[in-house]
Amino acid sequence: MTAAGLPAPSPEESAHSARLVERIRDEIDARHGWISFERFMEMALYEPGLGYYSAGAIKLGSAGDFVTAPEISPLFSRCLANQCVEVFEHLGTADILELGAGSGVMAADILLELEAQQRLPERYFILEVSADLRERQRATLAARAPRQLERVHWLDAWPSGLRGVVLANEVLDAMPVERFSIRGPQVNSIGVTWQLGRLDWSETHASPALESAVRAIEATLGAALPDGYASEINLRLGGWMRGLAESLTEGVALFIDYGLPRAQYYRSERREGTLLCHYRHRFHDDPLILVGVQDIGAWVDFTAVAEAASEAGFHVAGFATQAHFLIGCGIERQLAALADAAITDRVQLARQAMLLTLPGEMGERFKVIGLTKNFDQPLRGFSVRDLTPTL
Repeated sequence: MTAAGLPAPSPEESAHSARLVERIRDEIDARHGWISFERFMEMALYEPGLGYYSAGAIKLGSAGDFVTAPEISPLFSRCLANQCVEVFEHLGTADILELGAGSGVMAADILLELEAQQRLPERYFILEVSADLRERQRATLAARAPRQLERVHWLDAWPSGLRGVVLANEVLDAMPVERFSIRGPQVNSIGVTWQLGRLDWSETHASPALESAVRAIEATLGAALPDGYASEINLRLGGWMRGLAESLTEGVALFIDYGLPRAQYYRSERREGTLLCHYRHRFHDDPLILVGVQDIGAWVDFTAVAEAASEAGFHVAGFATQAHFLIGCGIERQLAALADAAITDRVQLARQAMLLTLPGEMGERFKVIGLTKNFDQPLRGFSVRDLTPTL
């Protein structure tokens, strides 16, 4: 076991991690002994050939490090397909853009459900930075939805003139974030250094951009964060959202992720931040170990998402727990329609639905935010309960 009580990595994983750590150490040396956590997270996840999402290890599913909602049950993707159908009814011919498509299971199941409802998109775009995951997605689609493979197009950058639906499941949590701490009246940037033969934490005075962002959070909270408080903030969100807004000319964007509105995210008792690492289905909060072979994420500040979206020209059309969104999109009706199915199938899907919707599972921890542009129709996913006033 590792120092964090995790399974020991294989010799191949250890060697892979050592190569990435060496590259990060070179980056630290080149930047005079210190890099921001944002830069460290970027390298740990996306460094070409070595980062967690850039290398070839299995990441998702029972053989990987974590399982996402589309892998838990096809019910999740079918509900998203129902939301797409509602949008297509108003837009007519349209496309779907999925950001970071993981194993490709969600794309396959959505296309199969849209095929069954005779509401297929003209094209299904996938914006994916990992060449390894692209190949896995292509193989999944070829196996599960071969008739629809010709509709799928992989992209390296935002498409132009997009009309339709943008889908992003567990994408925002993987965006590199800055870490900060409050030291008396000062805001510090928490970064990474190399000392005593290993990666370690180190603080320095925050940059003007980071300090300004933290003070803006305090202003919206109506109180200063307490001394010793540490957390995360995504400074890239604004520019990223502007890129999406320039790409989507008309339609809807849906983001599903674990996170909270700002007032809950930055509560005084949550003073160690929200970092969450996944390794072989174990969760822990130390990103400086198992570098390159574990996932690193941070909970999403959905208030920041709403603010960045509004500034980019989107309208916030709804915000809900995953449970309420899936109910609005018909998950209960899908289960009811299985009355004539085999008892084993009904029991299995009922258990999957519980994992997706129960408060103690994914139902409340995961949220869905809907953004619209030049589209003023209500969205069924937010018809059961809309928590937008909490943002």
